[in-house]
Amino acid sequence: MLEEHFFTCPYCFSNISVLLDPSIAAQTYIEDCEICCKPIEIKFFIENGELSFFSAQSIEQ
Repeated sequence: MLEEHFFTCPYCFSNISVLLDPSIAAQTYIEDCEICCKPIEIKFFIENGELSFFSAQSIEQ
């Protein structure tokens, strides 16, 4: 089951969310902000079924 996680966009500072798949232990991918459409690098780690690390960083262009 996917889990919704809220964070602040590093560009426009809006509170937005992503759906995380806790069945995958580690992921890194790019997702556009749903407000300003700029690309955000999402990284997260799941340990023992719980979110242990989450990062949402701007991508230098």
